[in-house]
Amino acid sequence: MVDFAKVKAIDFHTHAEEPCCDHRDDGYNEFQAGMAAYFKNPAGASGMLPTVQDTAAYYRERNIAAVIFPVDAERETGFRRYSNEEVAGICAENDDILIPFASVDPHKGKAGAREVRRLVRDFGVRGFKFHPTMQGFYPNDREACYTVLEACAEEGVITLFHTGQTGVGSGMRGGMGMRLKYSNPMYLDDVAVDFPDMSIVLAHPSFPWTEEGLAVAQHKPNVYYDMSGWSPKYFPDIFIRYANSILKKKMLFGSDWPAITPDRWLADFEKAPFKDEVRPLILKENAMRILGVAQDGA
Repeated sequence: MVDFAKVKAIDFHTHAEEPCCDHRDDGYNEFQAGMAAYFKNPAGASGMLPTVQDTAAYYRERNIAAVIFPVDAERETGFRRYSNEEVAGICAENDDILIPFASVDPHKGKAGAREVRRLVRDFGVRGFKFHPTMQGFYPNDREACYTVLEACAEEGVITLFHTGQTGVGSGMRGGMGMRLKYSNPMYLDDVAVDFPDMSIVLAHPSFPWTEEGLAVAQHKPNVYYDMSGWSPKYFPDIFIRYANSILKKKMLFGSDWPAITPDRWLADFEKAPFKDEVRPLILKENAMRILGVAQDGA
């Protein structure tokens, strides 16, 4: 198990990207090339995506624990998802550094709810990643997704929602069919009301709805923010101001690996105007609290 007392940080947002099969689906190379152009890195090029094992080795070398997950967006993208069970299995082999999350398209309803329960009970999954834009749903649509969210709440796991603009489909014809409107964080205000005991994490600074996201995180005690997907040098001033004050116990370090590496994120974080007393909260202590682990280890 992760020795949380010894790791120097917890990256709350890393991706298991490569498909589970031995070849990529049609259009997947173009999709990843678009992501690479958006984030200005070569990770999406053929053969450049790290495996989950590669990710474990990278984070172990840096003594950083990592929350990792695939994204189940088969229905909207046509790309086969990376098996939740396979990712969780590799995490179990690397449980000194990897923290397993999973992903279930909420449109799967009762079948999705069963999958949630099985992954938690049989594979030790600690949370679930949802991407409203990639999965094509409004988070507060009770008919479309609450059956799966109810299972998450009942199992006591964390839910992590993409918010704001996305690199997925950026610059591609029609944005690859991705609709940004689904990822306005204000929809998660309803989710926080309807599931008041479920920990909800807003991923990314929620641009162009940053202030809406900050408002939800401030108002609802069960809502947190991971700071992934942007270099800290580009964070809006108001985002940093809230992180340094009323949301200092709700902000979580996240990189968005492999799109953004923790090396880059942490280097820019050191230069950004965060208070000294806030930095350890963001880098590790807030994540430990939401994961429910003590300072002396797992």
